[in-house]
Order: sequence, then structure tokens, then C-alpha cells
Amino acid sequence: MIQKLIENIKKTKAPIVVGLDPMLSYIPEQIQKSAFAEYGETLEGAAEAVWQYNKRIVDAVYDLIPAVKPQIAMYEQFGLPGLAAFKKTVDYCKEKDLVVIGDVKRGDIGSTSAAYAAAHLGRVAVGSQMLTPFGEDFATVNPYLGTDGIKPFLDVCREEKKGIFILVKTSNPSSGEFQDRRIADPAADALPQTSGDSRRNEAGGKPLYEIVGEKVAEWATSCMGDTYSYVGAVVGATYPEMGKVLRRVMPKSFILVPGYGAQGGKAKDLVHYFNEDGLGAIVNSSRGIIAAYKQEKYASYGAEHFAEASRAAVVDMIGDINHALEQRSECD
Repeated sequence: MIQKLIENIKKTKAPIVVGLDPMLSYIPEQIQKSAFAEYGETLEGAAEAVWQYNKRIVDAVYDLIPAVKPQIAMYEQFGLPGLAAFKKTVDYCKEKDLVVIGDVKRGDIGSTSAAYAAAHLGRVAVGSQMLTPFGEDFATVNPYLGTDGIKPFLDVCREEKKGIFILVKTSNPSSGEFQDRRIADPAADALPQTSGDSRRNEAGGKPLYEIVGEKVAEWATSCMGDTYSYVGAVVGATYPEMGKVLRRVMPKSFILVPGYGAQGGKAKDLVHYFNEDGLGAIVNSSRGIIAAYKQEKYASYGAEHFAEASRAAVVDMIGDINHALEQRSECD
């Protein structure tokens, strides 16, 4: 599936992914009213509103983009009807020839991890049948439990030709509480330490995100496509200097880059997430696109034409990212 992602990026000339992360507060009143008229103010009504909202946006942008990234929590909050809307969204996007990245952030071990991998990337045995539960092409995975949590996903990736994006350095402000902590090396142990002194933990060594990146690079070599691995990484747009380091650490991994736009990431800061071939990264925008009509720049579209506003935001984002990449090429 990494080859399909690369082909879609080349075809669209758009190294971006649209995050389908719907909240009811994003969904125009007319869609909510229609859904509630049919299903009432129920979980079913909310899920129907989400589905109709997603469908309109996908119809408006699918020809411009290579991939979408539905965040499963936004669907799970509406219970079983919400998960049904998630599945309908995945299937519809695949009908439109889009690569689907399931933003599920799973992380466990053994049979539990294997069950998560089967649910989102693989198949499950039901009697004599092998059935596909959700059917995404990629899934996001938390590496905190180590290889025990990643290996079941790697096994499914090899079998199904699917992929994963492993959390390495996330875009949220408090990510550094753990991800930036340096792992002490033997030299640090020689430092004098007084009560309450944390130098033994902070001096020397490498930050945790870089150690995780090295492990991702190792896993990547065991699960290669033609030029890039089925094993990618999540590195936030809000930490470009760290992204530059991690690009070197993980040369064969695609980087999924959240945090563009609404969270403060700027295109000019993201060029080093890409390799010299112009590939190697895909930049996500969620509410900056799906709720574009709420922004001053696109307010003229109004709630009635929210999908057209989303299309305009996609066009602007593609132009912004490609302009930054062109400028880098001119400087190199």
C-alpha cells in the first residue's frame, strides 16, 4: 500500500492528507437538522450527520488529494452508530481511490495487539470465512510497549501489504514531557549529583524521540516496499528542527506530519521532512480543511457551501506546500 500512496501523491502532486475528524460543532445546522429529523437527537442521528458531512467533503476534494485520515475517536464518541459511520467513511473513500490512514493510535501486546492489527489492517476468521472488519490501508500505532506491541502489526503489514505510522514525535505542546527526555549514557552517571538534581537523567545520551526513530528505522528495513517501507512515522509539524533530525534517522520511512495550519505548523518549516526525491512525507490538515467555512478566509462560502470551502482550502494547502518545496529545490 505504500506504493499506492506514492502513486497517488505523484498523480495529484499533493503531498497532503485530509483529516476527517468531525465534531458536531463543525457540522452545518442544515445537515444536523436533516439527520435529526430522520433519526431524532440520538446517537444514530449524530452518526448520520457525521456521515453526510464526510460524504460532502470527500465528494468535493477526492480528485485533489491522495489520502484521508479519519480519527476514530471522533466516531467512537457516538458509540456503535459512530463506528458504523467510520466504516462507511472508510469504504466510501476507498471507492474514490483514496488511501485511508486509520488514526487509531493502538498500542498493546500479544493477542491484543494482533486483534487490533486484524481489526484495522487485516482480516478475522469467522467460521470458514476470512472477513475484513474496518479495512484501512494504514494505521497509527503507539510504540510505548516496544517490539511486542509492534510485531503483530508488522506481521499483518507483510501479509496484507498494508502499513503503519508509528508515533515518534507528536505535535502537541506537552509531548516533550516524555518524548524529549534524554536517556542517560554511562558518562552522565559520572556527574556529581545532589538531592533533587536530575542531571543524571538529562545529561548526555539522546532524546527519547530519536531513540524511537532509530527503532522505527530498524523495523522499516524488515518491511520494505520498492523504495519506501510499509513502516512510517508520525512527526509533528510544530517541531521542525526535530523533524530534520528524524528525517536523517529514518531515511526509508514516510513521515506523517500532523500540526500544519491550525496547530501552527508552516509549510516553509516542513521541507526538511521530505527527501531529495520530493517524497517521504505527507502533511495532514484536519479542521483547517473540513471546517474551512468557519475561517475568515473562506467565510464567504457560508455554511451552505461548506464543502466548496473545504476544496478551496485544499487547493491553498497544496499550493503552500509545493511552493515551499520548490523554493527549497532552488536553494539546493
